[in-house]
Amino acid sequence: MEASDNPSVSATGRPRLGAVAAGLIPLLIALLSAGQPSSADNWSQFRGNPQLTGIAPVAPPAKLTLRWSFEAGDSIDSSPAIADGTAYIASGNGDLVALDVASGMLRWKYASGASIGESSPAVGGGAVFFGDLNGTFHAVNARDGTRLWTFKTGSEIKSSPTLVEDLVLFGSYDTYLYALEARTGKVRWKLRTDGPVHATPSVRGRVVYITGCDENFRGVRLSDGAVLFKVPTGAYTGASPVLDERRAYFGTFNYEVLGVDLRTHKIAWRYHNPDHEFPFYSSAVVIDGRVIVGGRDKSIHAIDAATGKRVWMFATKARVDGRLYVLDAGTGEKLWEFDAGSAVTGSPAIAAGRVVIGAGDGKVYCFG
Repeated sequence: MEASDNPSVSATGRPRLGAVAAGLIPLLIALLSAGQPSSADNWSQFRGNPQLTGIAPVAPPAKLTLRWSFEAGDSIDSSPAIADGTAYIASGNGDLVALDVASGMLRWKYASGASIGESSPAVGGGAVFFGDLNGTFHAVNARDGTRLWTFKTGSEIKSSPTLVEDLVLFGSYDTYLYALEARTGKVRWKLRTDGPVHATPSVRGRVVYITGCDENFRGVRLSDGAVLFKVPTGAYTGASPVLDERRAYFGTFNYEVLGVDLRTHKIAWRYHNPDHEFPFYSSAVVIDGRVIVGGRDKSIHAIDAATGKRVWMFATKARVDGRLYVLDAGTGEKLWEFDAGSAVTGSPAIAAGRVVIGAGDGKVYCFG
C-alpha cells in the first residue's frame, strides 16, 4: 500500500474509504485514507473481503449526499453486501431484500421465516448466504430470490459468512465453526470449540482465523478444519479478527485490543484505554500501519499496528448516537456526519461510489 504526504489522499490523488464495523457499539465510521484504488465495484461480504479489512477499493465522494432510503420493515443489525449493482440487506423481520443500488427500487424479497440478527449477507457464485436466529443457514438465488438450499445448525447464527474458494464459512452458537460447500450446502468439515462461535472467520492464504467466546484465537487449515494453533486471549471475544500480512487484530471484553503475530502465534501487544475501561466489541480496520476500532467507551481509537500505542482518539456524543461519521484516518478529524435518528449497529457497504447502511428503525440509506 503506497502512502502519500497527504493522509487523506492516495498517490493518484483519489481518497479511499474503509469502514469500522459497529458490532453492538452502535457507531460506525468511514475513513479517508491513503492507498491505490482499484476498479472493483463490489462489497460482496462482511468487511468487504475474506481478510475483513473493511477497506473499499473505490472511493465515494468525500462529502456524501443522501441518494435514497428504503423501509425494510424492521430493525437492521447486520451489514449490507453490494454486488453487480444490487444491495442485499437482512432485517429483523426475517426478510432479505435485494435493492437496486442506483435507484433504491426493490428487486426481490426473500422471507427466511425467522428473525435475522447480526449475520450479514455474503454474495458469490450467483447466491446470497446468511444465517438466522433459529440456527438455519440460507443460500438464496441472487438473481430472483428463490431458495437454493438451507442448512440447520444447533443454535442461533450471528456470525457472518465468509466466502473463499468453493466454501462458505460461518460460526454458530452451537459451538461449531462450519465449512459448507457453497453450491450444495454439504458439510466439508466442522470444528467444535469450547463456546459459542459469534465472530466472523477471516481467511489469509489457506488458513482460517477465528476468535472465540471460549477465550481462544485459532488458526485452522482451510482444507480440512484441522487446528494449526491456538492462542489463549484471557477474555471473551465477540469481535472478528482483521488480518494484515503479519498479524491479526481484535478487541476483547477485557477492555483490550490485541495484536497477535501470525508467525510466532504469540500476542505481540495489548492496547487499552486507561481512562475508560469498556469492552471492544466492534471489528477493526487495518490501514496504513494503523488499527482503527470503535470501543464501548464512546470513542474511536487509532492504534499503531507495530507497537500497540495510541495514535489518535475520536469521541462520539454517546454509545448510541445514531450517526454515520466520516473521519480522516490519518488524523481522526471529523469530515462529515449524518444523523439517522435511530441506532446504527452494522457497518456500511462501500462500492461503486456508494455507501449503503441500515439502521435500527428499519431504514436503509444510500449515500454517494
